[in-house]
Amino acid sequence: MTQLSHGGGCGCKIAPSLLADMLRDLPAASGFAPLLVGAETSDDAAVYRLNDQQALIATTDFFMPIVDDPFDFGRIAATNALSDIYAMGGTPILALAIVGMPVNALPVGTIRRILEGGASVCRDAGIPVAGGHSIDSPEPIYGLVALGLAHPDRILRNSTARAGDVLVLGKGLGVGILGTALKKGLLDGEGYRQMIGATTRLNRVGAELGLLDGVHALTDVTGFGLLGHLMEMCRGSGLTARVGAARLPVLPAARPFAEQGIGPGAIERNLASFGADVEFGEGVADWQRRLMADAQTSGGLLAAVAPDGADAVLALFRQNGFADACVIGRLEDGAAKIVVE
Repeated sequence: MTQLSHGGGCGCKIAPSLLADMLRDLPAASGFAPLLVGAETSDDAAVYRLNDQQALIATTDFFMPIVDDPFDFGRIAATNALSDIYAMGGTPILALAIVGMPVNALPVGTIRRILEGGASVCRDAGIPVAGGHSIDSPEPIYGLVALGLAHPDRILRNSTARAGDVLVLGKGLGVGILGTALKKGLLDGEGYRQMIGATTRLNRVGAELGLLDGVHALTDVTGFGLLGHLMEMCRGSGLTARVGAARLPVLPAARPFAEQGIGPGAIERNLASFGADVEFGEGVADWQRRLMADAQTSGGLLAAVAPDGADAVLALFRQNGFADACVIGRLEDGAAKIVVE
């Protein structure tokens, strides 16, 4: 299936700088008092207050195949879409399928397996796929509209981090690099296992993080890479992030490919978008810079946490199976930028 598409996974996303140009002159969704979160801070989902106890979280995410196995493609796409609900501190309640398929190029059985993969993840999340929409498309596309709920006072935004917070990343980096290696025929069975294990692990821990007072902001790391999504947090919160390159969790199979310069074209697009907003220290290797800009598909949650709450957050991640979770840096007063040391 990957041969039928020009890109794969969240590497298909439009570059941050180009997207900003496209959206710059569109009117803000102002004048709707119940809208708690809109597009103004590039957050993971929209949030609409239903009543004093419930807020509706709404998002959509879809892309082209990052793997050739149709069932795995469906699982990855669904896990990635539901992550936006968890990244707001919510719990999903319902999904709708988004399906675009080259019906003359893919057998019906293959398309069915994609849908089955997505439905299996939704079952694991405890929600139905209640419908959707399909079109005949020249490239295979699959994803979900996802709806969730949270208490209006417990929504976790990407723009509410505080100076002094530490940054906790929940999954290892390198998914886009592994996807490129797979497409080139370089990825072995162990590397594929690592890739699927990371991309199909639901970020359901986000709903529990929403209940902790020490968690001030939350987002997930996807197509703009760690740097891009952390930059959104810095801009929204008006803070500087300091990240230790040596602290970054890396999927073991991805490092040798990263050192060889293998990775999706999205890496260069992402790096070009950051410009002077990201400062790299002299000791930061080129492969580490690229890793931080690697387009993650179904990547980890990135939390801004009060220092005295970091141990509880890390314990919660690990209780939910996120062995790679670790502190990667901190936030401080200053201009909205990232300093990598």
